[in-house]
Amino acid sequence: MNQTQVTEFVLLGFSHGRPFLFALFLAIYLATLLGNSAILSLVSLDPRLHSPMYFFLGHLSCLDLCYSSVTVPEILANALRPRATISYGGCLAQMFLLMWCAGSECALLALMAYDRFVAVCQPLRYCQALRRSTCAAAAAGCWLWGLLDSAVHTLLAARLSSCGAARLQHIFCDAPPLLGAACSDTRPNQLALHISSIFVGLSPFLLVVTSYLCILAAVLGMPLATSRRKAFSTCSAHLIVVTLYFVAANLNYNRPSSGYSPAADTLVSVLYCIIIPMLNPLVYSLRNREVWGALRKAV
Repeated sequence: MNQTQVTEFVLLGFSHGRPFLFALFLAIYLATLLGNSAILSLVSLDPRLHSPMYFFLGHLSCLDLCYSSVTVPEILANALRPRATISYGGCLAQMFLLMWCAGSECALLALMAYDRFVAVCQPLRYCQALRRSTCAAAAAGCWLWGLLDSAVHTLLAARLSSCGAARLQHIFCDAPPLLGAACSDTRPNQLALHISSIFVGLSPFLLVVTSYLCILAAVLGMPLATSRRKAFSTCSAHLIVVTLYFVAANLNYNRPSSGYSPAADTLVSVLYCIIIPMLNPLVYSLRNREVWGALRKAV
């Protein structure tokens, strides 16, 4: 798939319901911008939120803003056009940024789970284990990890060739639709996706599950029922969203050889890179008294 052969891709996911798609994605995007921008502002401005947990939450909100801004504005523009297209360079750039966000968020979610593990299971070590310099280095490592992973997949996608009309059964550019449109050998790309799903997806997910199992054991040992209920309500909401994210991302990038139907493919992609970024601010702050206190103070 080189630039002399293909100058643009036609996105076939816009064949029906364009006014509905525009209204739906506009509402989701506005909610995502509002929720994540509010979290970033509160974490930056309120001294009570200058702790490792909220430091990582700020990075998560930044990633979620990037996720949505990489895909949704282009989706909105194509929903208004008679012919939904994206340039060759724009498609590769969109895929690169999207996979950068995906790889970084997987690592960051594991880091946030470790933060909660230390806070609940080893509270006396919390300040020492998660110093400001350590948190900054760990967050930078998450962003770099995602960048390197995305660069590999984008370079492999750039070497593919396309036969005939360049059409993608999707509403935005991602690695699986690009591989489906290629007529050259995609085995290196598929191998890279499978390896990435283990090291970038599965490994952080196992760290998240391990951390929450340790937290669960610590919570069950709490003497007060109110403390257990509070910890359960917070951890269960976090774990549900994290599991949903990792499962959807794995289904998207580590799919069976037969693939999915175009509708199912689009639904899985939209779930993990557009819907979940909208939900994260609610899940991570809805039952958080410190966040609500900072919000009331700001208002």
